[in-house]
Amino acid sequence: MWLYFLPLLAYLLGSVSSAVVIAGLMGLPDPRETGSKNPGATNILRYGGKTAAILTLASDILKGVIAVLVAQALTADPMIITLTGFAAFLGHLFPVFFGFHGGKGVATALGVWLALNPWVGLALIATWVLVAVLFRYSSLSALMASLAAPLYVAWLSPSAPYLATMIVMSAILIFRHRSNIRNLMAGTEAKIGR
Repeated sequence: MWLYFLPLLAYLLGSVSSAVVIAGLMGLPDPRETGSKNPGATNILRYGGKTAAILTLASDILKGVIAVLVAQALTADPMIITLTGFAAFLGHLFPVFFGFHGGKGVATALGVWLALNPWVGLALIATWVLVAVLFRYSSLSALMASLAAPLYVAWLSPSAPYLATMIVMSAILIFRHRSNIRNLMAGTEAKIGR
């Protein structure tokens, strides 16, 4: 019965906002009040530099990885495992410790899928990198990876809980990027490295 508390614990883990914590430790401004006001690695990169961005990205990915690996170590139930990963993702989006003002969830979602199925995770990374190299938009890379993600899961890990979870995560990720979509369409979206 206690296994059903895993999603709650994962939500609390996801609620630790890596960007806010790392910015504070490095003496940088709060990312929720600076730049794009998104507490994520891309915003941190623009005003805090590569080291802060890499630490933020790695920490956000690890939240998803740790949540899923712990669940997998304690149960073989795919529903509990996927719910645990999804809860870590939701914690990143709506962190209870930071006024429910979280990031867009790309890195934590990647961490969840690297742990659930490394091939899906690697396919998502390859998609993100390819789009980033071709177009130099972080948001467009995230959107293309989100659109492709359910196809990757259907191909590489075709179980109902995994596919349902990925469809919902992708829909949320796309919704969270709605301002970026508007900026891309208007030609005002900031490029990587600018």
